[in-house]
Amino acid sequence: MTRLNLVLLVALIASALYLVHTQYDSRRLFTELDRARGEAHKLETEQERLQAEKRAQATPARIERLAREQLQMRGATPAITQYVTLGPAKAAGMQP
Repeated sequence: MTRLNLVLLVALIASALYLVHTQYDSRRLFTELDRARGEAHKLETEQERLQAEKRAQATPARIERLAREQLQMRGATPAITQYVTLGPAKAAGMQP
């Protein structure tokens, strides 16, 4: 009878230690999950902010201003447009 009680006591202690370990792991994993959700929310907010900034940076007026200021580009007008024409030898070969 004492041997059976001793075996049951050891089984009870092992079971209690396993239960404590399992609860500890469960709480640790829940904390990690909560942190990961917070990080995901933070990243989603950052992505939305960057998308809005990207849309603001790509407006046609801003692009035109940058082209004029940084690249010294200007709009095409008939006064500065050059037309390319075929020479007489090439023009004759191109006609059907």
